[in-house]
Amino acid sequence: MEDISDVEIIAPNFKRRLSGVTTSIIQLVPVQRALGLKIATLGPGLPDSLPHIGYSALLNLWSRPKGRGLRVWHARRNVEMLPAIVLRDILRMKLKIVFTSASQRKHSGWSKFLIRRMDAVIATSSKTAAYLQVPSTTIMHGIDTQRFFPATDKAAAKVALGLPADRKIAGCFGRVRHQKGTDLFVDSMISLLPGRPDWIAIVAGRATGAHQSFETGLKDRVKAAGLADRILFVGEHTNIPDWYRALDLFIAPQRWEGFGLTPLEAMATKVPVVATDVGAFSELLMTGESETGVLISADSLAEMTDAAALFMDDPERTRAAGERGLTRAIDSFSIQGEASRIGAVYERLLGSI
Repeated sequence: MEDISDVEIIAPNFKRRLSGVTTSIIQLVPVQRALGLKIATLGPGLPDSLPHIGYSALLNLWSRPKGRGLRVWHARRNVEMLPAIVLRDILRMKLKIVFTSASQRKHSGWSKFLIRRMDAVIATSSKTAAYLQVPSTTIMHGIDTQRFFPATDKAAAKVALGLPADRKIAGCFGRVRHQKGTDLFVDSMISLLPGRPDWIAIVAGRATGAHQSFETGLKDRVKAAGLADRILFVGEHTNIPDWYRALDLFIAPQRWEGFGLTPLEAMATKVPVVATDVGAFSELLMTGESETGVLISADSLAEMTDAAALFMDDPERTRAAGERGLTRAIDSFSIQGEASRIGAVYERLLGSI
């Protein structure tokens, strides 16, 4: 447990369920600490390894942190903005509030009310910024290129996961559900694989609760097509970078997404990407002469099938797009760069007394 007098930045997480927001906090905070930021988390659902303060520490927010007259509270959800407003405006604690928005839809009246009371707002993409009615700073998510990196031996990477070394692999990673477009990926593979015996496909991810029947239906379709040994449902894994390293093509088939890190994770492992035009995908991928992947319309099975075939049938295009994706991920989307840019927002607020 951290001493609140040593903490300048509080990163709350007020939802126990694992989500993209929670994952962002888990990945960012250690990098921010390594950069010298005096940051600690607050709330449930986070690893014990992260610096943490308890709720009782909030009673000491009237006291100033060592060396500064202010603290920053970095909210990422409505439920985290509201208590910060109470602490700052009603209890008169020396606090500045930052909100990061990943939403790509019109905000509710309640959200607008809260956002207008922020001291700074960060948008995770240009699309997100367009939905905000207040000034914002666009800082796109980054990834840990120490975790996501290419395989030195692709065949060995496949064998280590129990996959055939002599097959090329197309993959789709994430929760198995309609919103994630898993059915589009499966249907495209059912169409493509019979004519491409050197390819197989894997779905890595878990179907939760109400989505389990959706997954069962997909497995039934695969079995009916006679492809149960070539379209594999491998479940959820903690070693997901290893699974990326085994891929030759990654497909992000989402129908809707707030931001979406999976294309970046694939690019960082030197894997070309086919992605729907949702979330921040259009800002992550490069097309044309600098191609790192192909962008397609959401919910279009025909476009997904055609785009995947472009890479499956052209090894040189696949290789070149993978190389460019790796360079782009390292140069433009490292998590260290994201942490530094967020740190500049904190510094501006902390210096505003």
